[in-house]
Amino acid sequence: MKASLFNHALSFSCQRWHGLRRLSVGVFYSQKLDFVPEFHTSKQELSYITSRLDEFIAENPKIFVITGAGISTESGIRDYRSEGKGLYAITNDRPMEYQVFLKSAVMRQRYWARNYVGWPEFGSRQPNEAHYALAKLETLGSVHSLVTQNVDALHTKAGSKNVIELHGCSHRVICLGCNQITARTALQKRMIEFNPDWHAVGQGQAPDGDTFLTSEAVKDFKVPPCKACGGILKPEVVFFGDSVPKQIVNIAYDRLAESDALWIIGSTVEVYSSYRFATEASKQGKPIAILNIGKTRADKLASLKVSGVCGTVLPKLDLLQRL
Repeated sequence: MKASLFNHALSFSCQRWHGLRRLSVGVFYSQKLDFVPEFHTSKQELSYITSRLDEFIAENPKIFVITGAGISTESGIRDYRSEGKGLYAITNDRPMEYQVFLKSAVMRQRYWARNYVGWPEFGSRQPNEAHYALAKLETLGSVHSLVTQNVDALHTKAGSKNVIELHGCSHRVICLGCNQITARTALQKRMIEFNPDWHAVGQGQAPDGDTFLTSEAVKDFKVPPCKACGGILKPEVVFFGDSVPKQIVNIAYDRLAESDALWIIGSTVEVYSSYRFATEASKQGKPIAILNIGKTRADKLASLKVSGVCGTVLPKLDLLQRL
């Protein structure tokens, strides 16, 4: 049963991202570093960091990796908590809560209008060097399983196979009535059909693809229902206040038990849904390494903590330099 659930998660793991409107290359590259926290690493420091991580990889053949929003900032996706850059630093807006989405048609309208405006940019974001490095480490056998808290599909786009999407994926949509799962790209086309004369310009973007619009701007937006049953459509992501499905959690625990060590990359593991794997690894006596800019909730559990930009550090690992 668990294996089939894992395969189900992979079978809908955001591979239907193609066909989106792409930003021009010039615009994409001028924007993609905007959300990376300012952090300088000298050549000497980078050499030290990579040597320590090389040792960690060599000593632990099968590694369970957890990634967070910090790995996607170099792809032009904002994180939540970085000082001066993260969502919580620039706005008092907070992500949609599950019960609010369920109970309020007005809030669903607001959510989908903002998501509709932000989708062409968010959905077309591409992996960066850190995503590709982890995909290569998986191919080499070092990454046994990768749990990501991100909903951006960038690990899958980079070629990683053993991905567990802890919080779901924005590239999928689920009907709360009949549970049918469809591609987010298909919903975008339907939204265009439902709103041929509706236009708005978003201001900024959140880690889940949300953008910022006024209440006045969204009031005339029409939200399509499920084509199969007329039910409420929701992105197949775990909203704040909701719980990660037990099947996914259990699969992740099984993968952790099979692994030799835990490696946290680009995450503060501030939320319990990811932090629990750090505490479980610690209970099992597994070594824990952290690569992140700034403090994390798991610092006290780590046997190795290094600071650096993911896309700068990971490609320099000795194992990848030999390819």
